[in-house]
Amino acid sequence: MKRRTALKLAAASLIAGSLTVGTAQAGDTVKIGAVAPKTGPLAGGSTVTHWPNIHLWVHEVNARGGLKLKDGRKMIELIEYDDQTNPGVHIKAAQRLATQDKVDFIVAPYGTGFNLASAPIYAKHGYPQIAVSAISDKIPELTKRYPGIFFTLGSTTSFASAVSDILSKMRADGKMGSKIAMVNVADAFGIELAETARPIFKKAGFEIVYDKSYPLGTQDLSPIMKGAKASKPDAFVAWSYPPDTFGLTKQAITQNLDVKAFYTAVATCFPAYGKVFGKSIEGNLGAGGVDPTTPAMKAYRKAHMEVTGKPADGWASANTYVSLQVLEQAIEGVGSVDRKAVTQFIKDNTFKTIMGDIDFVDQVSHRYWTVGQWQGGEFYGVASKGMPNAKPVILKKGWK
Repeated sequence: MKRRTALKLAAASLIAGSLTVGTAQAGDTVKIGAVAPKTGPLAGGSTVTHWPNIHLWVHEVNARGGLKLKDGRKMIELIEYDDQTNPGVHIKAAQRLATQDKVDFIVAPYGTGFNLASAPIYAKHGYPQIAVSAISDKIPELTKRYPGIFFTLGSTTSFASAVSDILSKMRADGKMGSKIAMVNVADAFGIELAETARPIFKKAGFEIVYDKSYPLGTQDLSPIMKGAKASKPDAFVAWSYPPDTFGLTKQAITQNLDVKAFYTAVATCFPAYGKVFGKSIEGNLGAGGVDPTTPAMKAYRKAHMEVTGKPADGWASANTYVSLQVLEQAIEGVGSVDRKAVTQFIKDNTFKTIMGDIDFVDQVSHRYWTVGQWQGGEFYGVASKGMPNAKPVILKKGWK
């Protein structure tokens, strides 16, 4: 057993079967459960954007004396599980949180596929599910089926259309041609984005000269990049997850892929991405973005580094933290852990966050970044829905 203490929050981690369990030692608390990868293919992403922000939020709430409820302040008791990037393990852990640990709330899963797969469990037990790391064109169907699910990142169409719009403008400005090499990770996230992007790119007058998928966890991506390079594209687009974002970029540099626009999705915004590849990624496009110049974002990033010892990334970190700000304000607005009332409060109110005012219309937020770009060593938002201060896009000028 490994024990660590932060302020009045105490948690013990115990390896039990295929799950890592955290049991809190506090007395009169609000129990918060969290299930996400700490191991497996998606652990590289969740340990950068998901877990640090949960720990930061719990630390800050407890440092303030806990959540303000009608019957007084209550500290947060955090119970954690590692789903090992396995949907079956995730669902088992979520059920355990609900039925055995009897937590008051559960933080939404990490990743599109996990949010969709576990939605029935969260709905069955009445947990509000603020799906901060999920995009889908099935949102209207999902929100109708699950009254407690909320989406903060928009639809698959909005993401694919934003990339298409950027490429279309570059072509209209005479900076690139119409040939696109497109690849995707073969899971719910990548498959849906690729299926959505094909007609969008075609309608915009682009020709997809290379179209390839690869399994989640693929180690050797050199054949993928070799095929893309052989197609002589003007732009490269990858609907990728963290391991392949790094792998594809490494191969693009190694094989000297000559394109005017290079886009990889999740993890392009990671500080480690900038650290590993340095100035070679100037002009690289990726999913999301932030405006790092606002006072609120600067304060958040400072706290993130001080509390977790890790820098926040340029997109998902802030979004994850925002979802927890929403949950906190909803719990305190209701003044209790009545999940039905908290869910309704989220639907009916506007929330003050580090990314500005956030509200949900039909359980969907309509303010989010869609595309970011590395410029001068920082990942800036360059396209969004409803977010101000997008930076102009710059041209990719090689890898050196």
